[in-house]
Amino acid sequence: MHDAAIRTPETMALFLDVDGTLLEFAADPESVVVPPGLASTLERALHRLNGALALISGRSIAELDRLFAPLRLPASGLHGAEMRVDPRQPATQAVDLPPEVAATLRRQVAGLAGVVVEDKRASVAVHYRAAPTHAAELYDLLARYVARADTPALDLMVGELVYELKPFGFDKGSALSQFMQSLPFAGRRPVFVADHPIDQAAFTVAAAMGGMGLSVGRQLPGAAGWFSSPEAVRSWLKGLA
Repeated sequence: MHDAAIRTPETMALFLDVDGTLLEFAADPESVVVPPGLASTLERALHRLNGALALISGRSIAELDRLFAPLRLPASGLHGAEMRVDPRQPATQAVDLPPEVAATLRRQVAGLAGVVVEDKRASVAVHYRAAPTHAAELYDLLARYVARADTPALDLMVGELVYELKPFGFDKGSALSQFMQSLPFAGRRPVFVADHPIDQAAFTVAAAMGGMGLSVGRQLPGAAGWFSSPEAVRSWLKGLA
């Protein structure tokens, strides 16, 4: 936490995960609470960094805009499938998954009480926060589905009480790399803050570009330091802003 990359905001490009990093987890994605004043803190930090602040999340950009309204930030959604470098412009999105992927998964998990399938169009999330005892059974079911000959080529990602299926070819690391090719991010040292091993790709890209990753809740491989909680991240952002 003492590295020059976070002590010199004028040379830092800051990238923030959302769930588990800026916000505490909730029973389901719709129930998260945005603390009062957080959007204002993010806006002040954006100005402090001369625009070099972006959200990189598994949520869609539309969801990010809803959470932090009326603030619109540079953002990547759906694990890199959506990109919006300039918040004044519309987002670009990777090709949607066939709708039958979500439909098939809903049928397959119908007998697992508490498991929720979320169709994000470019990916499908299978949440089991309300049914953690189904974790192993659910993973086996999804792994068999991914391995089927008639299933599109999918990457099965393991998140925080969620599994996510997405096409190969993009992740949070590729999103960070795209941001760093454009102003106002280009030429700065990237700092990526996130809470889960699923974010390892972005930690790796940030370090390769002369920056660092910082994890939340625990020290993760590839992270140069860590925050104890989302509240600690928010407190740090207030100081930065």
